[in-house]
Amino acid sequence: MRSENKEAGEDELRRNPYEVLGISSNSTDQEIKSAYRRMALRYHPDKNPNDPVAADMFKEVTFAYDLLSDPENRRQYDTTGSETVGLENEDLELDLSSLGAVNTIFAALFNKLGVQIKTTVSANLLDEALNGTVTTLPLTVGKVVSRKVEKQSAHFYSVTLTEEEAQAGLICKVQSSAKNKFKLLYFDQEDNGGLSLALQEDSKKTGKLSTAGLYFFGFPVYRFDHRRALSRDPETGFFKRLDAFQPFEITELKPGSHVFAVYGDNFFKSVSYTLEIFSSAPFANEKENLRSTEAQIVSKRSELLKFESEYHEVFAQFTEMASKCAGEVQEIDELLKRRNEICAAYTIFPPMKQGSSKNRSWSKGKSKKKNSLLMEHREEGEVTVREEDVVKKKKWYKFS
Repeated sequence: MRSENKEAGEDELRRNPYEVLGISSNSTDQEIKSAYRRMALRYHPDKNPNDPVAADMFKEVTFAYDLLSDPENRRQYDTTGSETVGLENEDLELDLSSLGAVNTIFAALFNKLGVQIKTTVSANLLDEALNGTVTTLPLTVGKVVSRKVEKQSAHFYSVTLTEEEAQAGLICKVQSSAKNKFKLLYFDQEDNGGLSLALQEDSKKTGKLSTAGLYFFGFPVYRFDHRRALSRDPETGFFKRLDAFQPFEITELKPGSHVFAVYGDNFFKSVSYTLEIFSSAPFANEKENLRSTEAQIVSKRSELLKFESEYHEVFAQFTEMASKCAGEVQEIDELLKRRNEICAAYTIFPPMKQGSSKNRSWSKGKSKKKNSLLMEHREEGEVTVREEDVVKKKKWYKFS
């Protein structure tokens, strides 16, 4: 059991995610991600079995990264300093390699039911890469490779760029015709020869394929996390939708050797894929179109922030006016009703007596009796009997 001091320290760390990750409040997204991966690898439960302190630290590190990696949550935390910001994490993050068969089946079922399950690269694999014990296959620019990788495993590839190829820009794309799930990874090379994960792109289903791509054009290229966009509160989803539109942390590659990897992310099956790494030089027009379009999206994102503020202000005014309008309608209806009651009181006619209803009943009975006499005469053959004659016959008993 942790001591009270550690529990107090835990609360303090929760209130300060920058301190948890050991970074400053003005750190870049790449610095946040690098710090998280370094500490998550250090405190991962697979590397620290039966260590409750390491397990708690891993939770703290994950909490801090979830908060700071979301632009909106980070902005709110920097503004308010609230320790509750970001607690409602929309993604369940799992390392499938650490799950047993039963838990993997449940995870797959939940995923089929629409539960957003975000998976991570195996901690053991990242540890092997950091220690430099993985095998890399050399590739040349323009070469296409088709292979099959086992689940929660990876194939590593190294590409050496010339000065000209680096300046022209590079594209790395992976696709699976079987719509398999995979991750496209890019690694930084450490001084000791190890590899640290720097970029990660999850595959997305597009038509009959699942694809993922990394683009190094020398200017910011953006990714759009559809899951984050769809999981927003419907009331604010429109305004927050483009918050999931964020730039890749690395925009260009230097001349020299670079390492990519394809990671199998299926629950049970191996992943069939095709990898191609090629120069972006033939796609100059497409690059400019992409830069222009994404610049417009970024501009639109800024406009949405302003529009959200205006919308809430106008909506508050509308709500107030609608409430006032409903009150006015009710008050007018009550006044008109009162006026009608007052006008109805202005009369010289006495109230109608209850006996009048009896008179009306007698009159109706009288009419009915007259009709009965007419029918009797018709039945006796007196076809030409007039109604006046019948009336006269009925009045014989009246005295003047």
